[in-house]
Order: sequence, then C-alpha cells, then structure tokens
Amino acid sequence: MRPTLLRSLLRTTRNPRLLQPHSRSLLTLSHSKGATTPLLDITLGDHLAGIAGQFGDRNAVISHHQNKTLTYDALHTQSTQLAAGLARNLGVKKGDIVAVSLGNTAEYTVIQYALFKLGAVLVPLNPSFNEQQITSALLHLSCSHLIFSAETKLPRKQPRPNIPLLLNLIPTLATSPTSENIPSLRSVTIVDNTADGVDISHLKGAGRYEDVLGDGQDAVGGVLAKLGLAGFSEKLHPDEIVNIQFTSGTTSSPKAAQLTHKGILNNGKSIGDRMLLTENDIVCCPPPLFHCFGSVLGFLACTTHASAIVFPSESFNPALTLEAVAAHNCTALHGVPTMFTACLELLHHNPELRERFKKTHLRTGIASGSSVPEELMKRIERELGLNELTICYGMTETSPVSLMTHCLEKDMEMRTSSVGTVLDNVEVKVVDKDDHNKILPIGEKGELAVTGYSVMTGYYGDPVRTDEAIKVCSEGKRWMHTGDEAMMTANGFVKITGRIKDLIIRGGENIHPLEIENCLLAHPGVAEVTVAGLPCPKYGEVVAAFVRVCEGTEIIPTPSTISPAPTTSSILDSKVPISSSGDLPAAATEAEELVLREELRSGKKMSSEEVRRWVRERLSGHLVPKYVFWVEGYPKTASGKVQRFALKDLGVQWEKEGRGL
Repeated sequence: MRPTLLRSLLRTTRNPRLLQPHSRSLLTLSHSKGATTPLLDITLGDHLAGIAGQFGDRNAVISHHQNKTLTYDALHTQSTQLAAGLARNLGVKKGDIVAVSLGNTAEYTVIQYALFKLGAVLVPLNPSFNEQQITSALLHLSCSHLIFSAETKLPRKQPRPNIPLLLNLIPTLATSPTSENIPSLRSVTIVDNTADGVDISHLKGAGRYEDVLGDGQDAVGGVLAKLGLAGFSEKLHPDEIVNIQFTSGTTSSPKAAQLTHKGILNNGKSIGDRMLLTENDIVCCPPPLFHCFGSVLGFLACTTHASAIVFPSESFNPALTLEAVAAHNCTALHGVPTMFTACLELLHHNPELRERFKKTHLRTGIASGSSVPEELMKRIERELGLNELTICYGMTETSPVSLMTHCLEKDMEMRTSSVGTVLDNVEVKVVDKDDHNKILPIGEKGELAVTGYSVMTGYYGDPVRTDEAIKVCSEGKRWMHTGDEAMMTANGFVKITGRIKDLIIRGGENIHPLEIENCLLAHPGVAEVTVAGLPCPKYGEVVAAFVRVCEGTEIIPTPSTISPAPTTSSILDSKVPISSSGDLPAAATEAEELVLREELRSGKKMSSEEVRRWVRERLSGHLVPKYVFWVEGYPKTASGKVQRFALKDLGVQWEKEGRGL
C-alpha cells in the first residue's frame, strides 16, 4: 500500500469526529449528491495489510460462541496462509468462483480475506439452502470450489448435518469432487463446526479446512504471511469483481449481483464513518456474513476502522446476542427490525437480564435490512440505550448502502422517520415511475435511483435483467433503479414509502403498507405486522394485516364466527381471527364491557375489530384492514425481509376458507 493512501485512511480512523453532519443547502428537486472525498483505490487484501501494520495487536474478530479471538495481525497472517494453501493444494486462482456456506464464525472471516487476496470471487451461500438451491447456485455461476460447514445451525432448530446433503449433491464425493451434477466443481473443503468433531475420512474427494490452513503455513513459512502474498496482490485491481451476492429474493427470483474491491471496501468505510467508529469500538453483529449486512455493514465497516466485530452465534439467537453485548462491552449493535424486536421482548420478560443490560456500553449501531418502523426506533433507543443508532438504506446491487443517518444527527424526526442522506461519492434522485428522465420536485413520491462507485457491474450471466435495472443517462452515468418508492426533503433526507410493487391499489387509490404498519406497531398489543393487498372483484385490491401479537397478549375469538382450521402448511400459525361484528359476547354486562375495552386498548387482549378501530381512529377510512390474520411468524429472506408474495398467497387461500373477516 502506498504510504500516502495509508495515511489518508488512518487519518479518518483516528479523528472520526471530523465527520459529523455538515450543513446542507436546500434542494428544489429530488436530486442529491454526496460529498466528493478520496476513494480508497486499493484492493481489500492490501487494505487489511495496512490496518494490520498499524493495529496488529488490536482485536479484529471475537467469536463469542466459539470462545475464539483473532487480532488484526492474526487475521492478516492466517488469511495469507490460507490463501497460500488454497492456491498450492486446490489450485484456487484469480477469477475462480468459490462458494462458501458457513454461519458467523472466525473461520469465515479468514476465508473471506484469503479469497480477496487471491483475487478469487467469493460467493456466500445461505447455510439454510437445500440441495436444489445449492445446485442451482453452483450451476448458475459455474463455481469451481465449494467450502461448506459440517453442520448448519439455524435459529430454534437442531443442527442439520451436512455430510448427507453433500453426498446427495456430489454422489462421487467418496472418491472425487468432480460430478456430472456440477461439472465445474474442482474441490470441496469442509469446516468442522460440530461439538464433537466430524469424521470425513471416507470422503476422499473432500479436504479439511485445518489441513488447507496448515499447508499454507508450510508454504509461506511465516515470512510471506507478513508481506501479504507478494506477487499475488500486484496482479489485482480495485475495480475487479471480488464478490457475487445473491439478492434477497423477496420477489422469489434472486439474481447474482457482481461487486468489486473498490465498491464494498469504500462502502464499508463510509458506513463506519457515519457511525464514528474507531479502533476502540466493539460491534456486536448478529446479521449473517453471507449477506451484505453482516459482511459490509458489519465486518468491513469494522476492518476499515480497526474496530472489533463480535459474533454472538452462528445464526441469530437473541439470548446469546444480549449475552455477547454484556460480556464484551460492545459499543454497537446491528440488527434487522425482527432481531431488535426479539431482543426487546426477551429483556421485557427477564428483569434480571434487563437490569444487567442497563450497564452496557452501547452507543450506536445499525437498524436495516427492511423498513424500520419509527415506533421501533424509539423503543431501541429508549430500552437498549442506543442513543446514536443509525438507519441504513441500500440494496445488494449498490454494495449495498446508499443512504444513512448520522449517529450525531440532531433532527430527531429525520433520525427516526427517514433513511438519512446520501453517502460520500454517491448520488441519488427520485424520478417519475413512468419517465426515468424526469426528476420530481421535493416532497413528491417516485422511484429512487442511485449512481456512483458502489453500483454493481451487473447481474452474472444476465444482461437482460442488468439492462432493465441499470439505465445510462445522457451524462453517461449508470443509474440503478431500486424499485423502491421514496420522497426527498429540501434538506436531502430521504424517506422510503414502500416498494413500488408492494403498493396496494384500492379503487384507484394508492395505499402504502408501511403507513398502516407504522400505525399498528404503536399499539401496545402488536409485536409485528405486515400489510399486503389481496385481490377484490369490486376494488381491485383490499388491505390485509398479518399481525403477530406480543407475548402474553390474548386473542379473543367470537365463538359464533370461529373459522375452520387452516389446511395450509406454513410457518404461520392457525390462530383464528374474530368477526368484525364486534369484540364482546352478547351477554356481556356494561361493567364487563368497560373492563374488556380497557384490556384491548392496553394490549392485554386483542381482536380483529381492535386492529380496525386503532387504524380507523388514526388514519383514513380506506386504510382500515378488511382482513386481519393472526400469525406467529412470517416467511422471510435471509436478511430478514418479509416475503410479501408468500403472505399474499396464504392470504388468498385463507380468505377462501372464510378466515380474516
């Protein structure tokens, strides 16, 4: 790394208070440009070498569930050794596509940087993928190498052994990794994450992570490890593709976005800048490393600022998350809304833990992954002590963050109700949904578009969908059209009002699900809610609310209108909604009625009519849900986004079964 670049990098790492919110000139059109600042024009491997040279003895990775810690020196050394082992033993080279299926572990971070140093392309796979999904991903990308955990640990489930899955995937694995099923595959490496160790001696076609790392130690002799694989990094360029991320798939059709060294490195740095991270910060990161939230907003935001990252568990566990925050004196906590909700509920029902949590050092963090309701933001700040919490907006295709609040933002309304302002070296605009060349006036809703260093090079092997998503303007700029509906204020703050495809059009009126969701989340009996449109012959679409009540809240049914048990097999429960004809049994006395109404308003009990009343008293009449479905969970993507298309399908079937009214 050139000395001037390193000094520039570390200057902001050591003096982050120079990066406080700056004054903004008022806008008249919904078009905002971030400040132009020097980009890190280096590779990820070179960057880590520079950080390790300055902060080598500082903790880089703390894997709480493994009781394992890596300093920056150890991360740099081990990743270089692993890169040497991968290159020498398995023939991994620049441009090779390597699929990795692991939970949040220390090994993942070493593998990630080893691949970055080789110039190989990291493809994170969701560990919950089944055989068909894995096969589809490997074939689509022509993956040449696969790194897999011995077992998959998912929330609230027993560990899934992966050796049987691998044998089904690659029937020849007992003798060779090559298979007709996946002809491009040349090697399989297994990371043993089991409690008692796994025996793979019968799998001659697979290697062990420890053996590859050990071979790399022999290859570099402990000397080349300090130099960052001299001879490899010289052949790499910051604009080359180093990461392929599958999009979250809320539309049931995930795509493979190609991202560069420069894109994800600088995005991580900008994110850490907005959080004012330094080498003294310790960031607890429950979001998965196989998603941009964990890998960029979490890991790279930390490595660009010499901060430490903490992994509470391989997959999300609210109890271990809170335990890790307290045990390691974390100063930051990341999460999607459902993760924060689970932590808040756990604290609510555990006074001893709640008391212990008051003594934590938390100050900042990121709430992202899906729309963050304003009421939830306020609870997080109030009950978790995250007074400098930030909100990020982005998408996989933009490396991923484009907009973010600043942790010291003084405007409380914008901190909690917007996704902030545009990051440095990025540009955003709100355009007419039917005319992408027309930039809308301030305050008008339209489609959000993004341009800058962070925009992906394209979808792998899919030029048609790339051209549909990225439009080149007359100035030659490549604009990524997000599909999100947004509005911009005169100060450059952006509010996301919903997905354009999620809009409910009832009798010609546009209804934004987020508005209804925010309203209902303020009810003391509602833990989570998702709103979607169901088909209606009269209005085109009507509003349906899928509600999960708080723990301890009783749902009161009306005996005369109990619907038959649902036949749909899903992660949603079979609780029965009550009729909109009323909450109270006919024989209820006036005193009983008063008591029940108070219980409904306090959240001790809940009914479908209470849901409707709450919305009716706070919003327009056409926003009141026609259907109310009680659920215990939601079909979600890996990043925690609710798959509305799946909910709509369930809602249509339940409506046919007479439920929800």
